[in-house]
Amino acid sequence: MVHKNRILPPDIRRIWVWVFTVLLISCGSESNSQNHVKIRGIYGHPQPLWDKQLHLQDLGVNAVFVHGASIDQQMVERARSEGAKVFAEYPTLNGKNYVEEHPEAWAIDETGSQVGAASWFMGVCPNDEGFRQFRLSQLQELLTNFELDGIWMDYVHWHAQFEEPEPILPETCFCNPCISKFSMEMKVEIPDGNTPEKAEWILAQADEVWRDWRCNVILEWVTMVRQEIRKIRPEILLGVYHCPWTDEEFEGARRRILGLDYTMLRDSVDVFSPMVYHGRMGRKPEWVEENIEWFCEKLDIRLGSSPEVWPIVQAYNNGGVISSEEFEIVMQGGLSGKSTGVMMFTTRSIADNEDKIEVMKTIYTQRQP
Repeated sequence: MVHKNRILPPDIRRIWVWVFTVLLISCGSESNSQNHVKIRGIYGHPQPLWDKQLHLQDLGVNAVFVHGASIDQQMVERARSEGAKVFAEYPTLNGKNYVEEHPEAWAIDETGSQVGAASWFMGVCPNDEGFRQFRLSQLQELLTNFELDGIWMDYVHWHAQFEEPEPILPETCFCNPCISKFSMEMKVEIPDGNTPEKAEWILAQADEVWRDWRCNVILEWVTMVRQEIRKIRPEILLGVYHCPWTDEEFEGARRRILGLDYTMLRDSVDVFSPMVYHGRMGRKPEWVEENIEWFCEKLDIRLGSSPEVWPIVQAYNNGGVISSEEFEIVMQGGLSGKSTGVMMFTTRSIADNEDKIEVMKTIYTQRQP
């Protein structure tokens, strides 16, 4: 016999209230994460999809991220007509085709020699004033010529290559301008000598200060770009594509070699886009979710406030074939943690594979408001 009006003992009532509250929070959290996907993006010109008579809005795509040099007014207008925002990639410290014509901008290693290309990447001395002006003029042109929704800084690090299972991590830059700037700004008196002798002394006697200074140089670049954006188009976003390593990986090389300190950059960036290329970097697909959850916790990312996290995941076949099943795992992983958006590299790799198109469409249409 059931007693409908029976009053439970206080201890039992408290337990049931606790269980009910946990269930509500759990359901609410799941619903919350589903409803906060702002950006359903592609990286690369949309033309490969348009060539297949596909409409961005029908695919659930609401953002395109395109190399600045590939943007034209026709593309911007068509993307917008299909409901997509347009973001320009800005190749910040990529010195390819520049250092060859301006050797004074070549990064110098601890032996006093010009560095070689790190795999396919050719960096530059971040303190070369001519290169800064070169990149600044490109940024001004982008901001003036096109009504963009944001600028995404790429290659935001000192010369190195992190997109490999075994990264290339040289010590740079020991050119005379860098050594002088370091000495002056950090108030470090460096003994006289040739470049190898000065580099050896810095790494042995002032290593921690040297690493801090190199992080400051990267922050200077981010600050410069942000200030230029605020002058010309203050309403648009500043994003950063960046190495996704944790603090400990490769003996702290993200900060130590790349000069990339997440905490220092936090207040200057609107959106972080970790480059979680699992195949190219020799990781399992599930690593993407692990990394994004770690990153969001590391920076105390909170929904509804800046900065946000929109990862870029791998769709193209490099480091092996990326199957549609893998692609689904990394796409969902990119939307884990407190991420509010995701994009994949590249548009063409999606357009060339019907199964990947279907995966993207399913995930994106399910995550629409």
